[in-house]
Amino acid sequence: MRIVPVDDGFDLFLAERLVLRHRPDRPCLFVGHAEPRIAMYRGNFEIEDHVEERVGLRHAAIAGRLIAFSAHEGEKPRLVVAVEEDGIEEGALVFVEAHQRINRLWLRVEAEAGERVFGGGEQMSYFDLSGRKFPLWTSEPGVGRDKKSEITFQADKLGGAGGDYWHTNYPQPTFLSTRRYALHVETTAYSAFDFRRTSFHEIEVWAVPERVSFHGARSFEGLVSRLSTRFGRQPPLPEWLMNGAIIGLKDGANSFARLERYLEAGCAVSALWCEDWVGVRDTTFGRRLFWDWRANENWYPRLEEEIARLRERGIRFMGYVNPYLAVDGILFEEAEAEGHLAKDAAGGTYRVDFGEFDCGVVDFTAPAACAWFEERVIGQELIDKGLSGWMADFGEYLPVDVVLSDGSDPLLMHNAWPVLWAEVNARAVGNRGMTGEALFFMRAGFSGVQRHCPLLWAGDQSVDFSRHDGLVTVICGALSSGLVGNAYHHSDIGGYTSLFGNVRTAELMIRWAEMAAFTPVMRTHEGNRPRENLQFDDSPELLAHFARMTRIWKALTPYLRTLIAEAREAGLPCQRPLFLHFEQDPRAFETQEAYLYGRDLLVAPVWRAGERSWTTYLPAGADWVHVWSGREIAGGQEAEVAAPFGEPPVFYRQDSAFAELFASLRNVA
Repeated sequence: MRIVPVDDGFDLFLAERLVLRHRPDRPCLFVGHAEPRIAMYRGNFEIEDHVEERVGLRHAAIAGRLIAFSAHEGEKPRLVVAVEEDGIEEGALVFVEAHQRINRLWLRVEAEAGERVFGGGEQMSYFDLSGRKFPLWTSEPGVGRDKKSEITFQADKLGGAGGDYWHTNYPQPTFLSTRRYALHVETTAYSAFDFRRTSFHEIEVWAVPERVSFHGARSFEGLVSRLSTRFGRQPPLPEWLMNGAIIGLKDGANSFARLERYLEAGCAVSALWCEDWVGVRDTTFGRRLFWDWRANENWYPRLEEEIARLRERGIRFMGYVNPYLAVDGILFEEAEAEGHLAKDAAGGTYRVDFGEFDCGVVDFTAPAACAWFEERVIGQELIDKGLSGWMADFGEYLPVDVVLSDGSDPLLMHNAWPVLWAEVNARAVGNRGMTGEALFFMRAGFSGVQRHCPLLWAGDQSVDFSRHDGLVTVICGALSSGLVGNAYHHSDIGGYTSLFGNVRTAELMIRWAEMAAFTPVMRTHEGNRPRENLQFDDSPELLAHFARMTRIWKALTPYLRTLIAEAREAGLPCQRPLFLHFEQDPRAFETQEAYLYGRDLLVAPVWRAGERSWTTYLPAGADWVHVWSGREIAGGQEAEVAAPFGEPPVFYRQDSAFAELFASLRNVA
């Protein structure tokens, strides 16, 4: 990075990009002091901040690569920043000294007219972040996520659970600009990206961060690869997954009988996923699990024998675990007796209300607690019992008034918690020599989760076509998280959250399965109210459609293997925005409802109800072929195609090395 002193200030360049402009009348840095108020109710947070002071640091004294910032000339510096350079396209602001009173920082980064920005972790409502503010705090994403909708209104009344466009399980203080650079804030504190102004972007941090790094590249492909290297490459997907879909059933021992229906219908199946392997409890929210992470012999008799029989048939068994322990379970008693649970202010065991039952928090700041969970729970109760994978749920609920064993400030640990949770799972898998073989998937995340978690899932969508919480949000989640180093993403087919009379339709199930066939993992879920919602095996016609989609997915596995290799070698995600490979086409930056599956497939899922034809933009720079009709279409135009059930709008590059494979999909019966 290059510092250019000018007019009692300076300009800071990343290669030829002006990224910071500082003048006495237009400072790039503000600091201050504030007192927050944060209240949590079942993973939903009310966050307020009382700002007592916000001061522009108008004077900058430059000495080599150090910049001392003060409010006025002659005043003692409040903040000292070192400008690091690591090659022409890499650099950072390192905060080396700060006044002890500072607990808020605002940095203004230069913006240009027409600039677009992306990233922010996994964002579900808006892929292009321009024009909006995005707080970055891991939490429940909310129900409906649209303050104008009735379902969000009802969820807010129920307990502040409605959410908004920026709520996410996986925030990350990283953005990518169409100026071909990325910015990352090295902090776990609450932060916010404000892109509402045309001349600058403002970054707010509730602490003095360690550093703010800048990464440039000549292309978006190179930039995404660079970020993947920065945050860590994911382990590859296991080979057994290539056998087909993961069938999610939570029906006790009857799940095995129901799996046979899927197999008899011709489904390609890799695993049976039974999150209720630990038993269930019924609540007002729906059927919940019994959070004591051991096989429930009453609910699943002779489970180890059943798992062994499935494996002989080439089908794996998967379960569920999260980092909390129900107070009425055996593992809670063990953990509490051994001192592995976080404390409250009075020195007792902290208990979190999860909705009609309380849980203890395993204290992942204590190495002994981590080792206990890795060995006693994941090692002995999951892997040793034959499980090949699991949903590693939650991670967003760390309360801000908990007392942790290492003395950490829970305000700073809250965003870090999903990464610690991912590390625990990854180490447990590694301890058994199962890395790349056992598959766990998570919804919660933060910076650095990439190197530990092999697979993201999109969280708890509503069981509908809604704009901010339905099927289409899964695409946005995959694209945004993919840009910051997460190669593998998938979703609950059919959605999860069913409340206030909102239930699945056959059309929703059909369209969701069609989209999932063109993602790296297909997995069903029965949702929070299985008995009130449609399941694939409730209808022969619905099951037949799903079975065909699994066979299409399996037919694509030779192509998927190349995407896995690309993810390992270059860090590119399986699902990609159009501009990743067509950045010379301005219109490629305008869509978030379609995606490239690798370089050669363009997928434009039908995400509105009642549609039987669909229009999507095909980027310039390639000629395209509609998979189902064989119709050839030149790039650089919108294409309308028929989209009956069973023929989702999918196109392939005419010159693709996989053209023959893609063309054969129309013959999959």
